Amino acid sequence: MERLQKVIAQAGVASRRKAEALITEGKVKVNGQVVTELGTKVSKGDKIEVNGVQIEGEELVYYVLYKPTGVISSVSDDKDRKVVTDFFPYIKERIYPIGRLDYDTSGVLLMTNDGEFANLLMHPKYDVDKVYVAKVKGIPFREKMRQLEKGIELEDGKTAPAKVKVTSVDKKKGTAIVQITIHEGRNRQVRRMLEAVGHPVLKLKRERFGFIGLEGLRPGEYRPLSPHEVKQLRNLAANLTR
Repeated sequence: MERLQKVIAQAGVASRRKAEALITEGKVKVNGQVVTELGTKVSKGDKIEVNGVQIEGEELVYYVLYKPTGVISSVSDDKDRKVVTDFFPYIKERIYPIGRLDYDTSGVLLMTNDGEFANLLMHPKYDVDKVYVAKVKGIPFREKMRQLEKGIELEDGKTAPAKVKVTSVDKKKGTAIVQITIHEGRNRQVRRMLEAVGHPVLKLKRERFGFIGLEGLRPGEYRPLSPHEVKQLRNLAANLTR
């Protein structure tokens, strides 16, 4: 037996918090009866409807995708551009990305149909590190990098402290490679941070999400996460809340 809100979240219908709201608003039925009490437990054989639509009890799946540039981090696009789910033509579960990577950014993107797991890793209070490597215009001075390490004011507020390292410079071309580790997930955050200190991004890749990297993958390829990796990611987020 599982709590009703957990089952709804795991089906990918909504986050657990949103699932709780749907229940208290009377929008959920179990075996034809409206249920409004949080904590109600259900079994695999129960028929659960949300807003009149029966949810399917899918097997929970977890993948890491090496997202190429020129791909939308979504399950559909009104402009008919390529989306990340196009790389999973033989996966029957209704998977979706955990968070987003910009259209022009490549790298690690986790995919799942587990709403609770996705919410855990996306929620800002859990602060899972994300490592990016950027090719930037100009040769960064140490004081500029210190600004990023302390946090920098953007139009949507000051960023949390970042870890920054210049790994190489090309004086001839006037470019540099910068590794930056953040745990926030604001829209185009790394690009905006580097542009704010005068070093626009020419190319950007997310190399790690927590401890999950791109080893053995080429752009457009994916692999399933092992049960141990899924457990480690859950533990990582849980430990960060303490």
